[in-house]
Amino acid sequence: MFELRLLCPEHRVEALSDALDALDALSVSVEDADAQTEHEHALFGEPGMPAPKEGWNRSRILALFQAHAVAQEAAELLQAQDFFEDCHVVGIVAVPDQDWVRLTQSQFAPVGITPTFWIVPTWHEPPSQAQQVIRLDPGLAFGTGTHPTTRMCLGWIAAHTQRGSRVLDYGCGSGILAIGAAKFGATDVVGVDIDDAAVSSTLLNAQANRVSIHAGQVEAAQGQFDTVVANILATPLKVLAPLLCAHVKPGGSLVLAGILERQAQELTDAYAAYCTLQVSDAQEGWVLMTARL
Repeated sequence: MFELRLLCPEHRVEALSDALDALDALSVSVEDADAQTEHEHALFGEPGMPAPKEGWNRSRILALFQAHAVAQEAAELLQAQDFFEDCHVVGIVAVPDQDWVRLTQSQFAPVGITPTFWIVPTWHEPPSQAQQVIRLDPGLAFGTGTHPTTRMCLGWIAAHTQRGSRVLDYGCGSGILAIGAAKFGATDVVGVDIDDAAVSSTLLNAQANRVSIHAGQVEAAQGQFDTVVANILATPLKVLAPLLCAHVKPGGSLVLAGILERQAQELTDAYAAYCTLQVSDAQEGWVLMTARL
């Protein structure tokens, strides 16, 4: 394998990426050329907000090709195009052959939620101290247990889920929170998402973990629940305040995540008309906010 490395301004990223795809690059990725310097600039977006830019002010494009000659030909063809203006070929570098499946798997180790509750990929054996285990592999939908928001939600679920309770996982992603609720005794668990891939992932993961979960599009959330958990992002959580609170039974719990520490007051204000949110946990700059209705 050989990696063609290019340097370009942000406004050339899309054209170069499309051209590399047309030139049969095996993969194309874009990085911040100023990463780990004082000029580094984060790019991120939230649902309902404008999409982030295509790249950084100085973007590094990495394209993988099967052979050196193919990468060299691609570089020569690109340099002849008008849209290559202000762009540069940094070089072509040999990439060692690796067992990519094994390498990818090695990056996902079991994740401890509590000393006895673990998220374990299927290629690992559960730790000896694990009494409760969710089997989950990385996939198309968000939620593998590695992100602090997921860990905080699962920690709350492990500590507070009542046997026989009804739980709604709004924005279920991989279904990990819904599966956690079922594992800890909830008997009527519903997971909903706007993404069909997430719904499919939730059902498959529930089956693999031998728990029963109802999953579907957001309209599948009907009635009230003992617990409503939503691990999304701050902007949609603010918009969803009346809907999510309406799904919580009197005396039930609302559990919200995907919130940065600096956004906690915004969420408190957005939900003030319905409940009193409090920060229940914090990890790595993220907070878990909960309320009893």
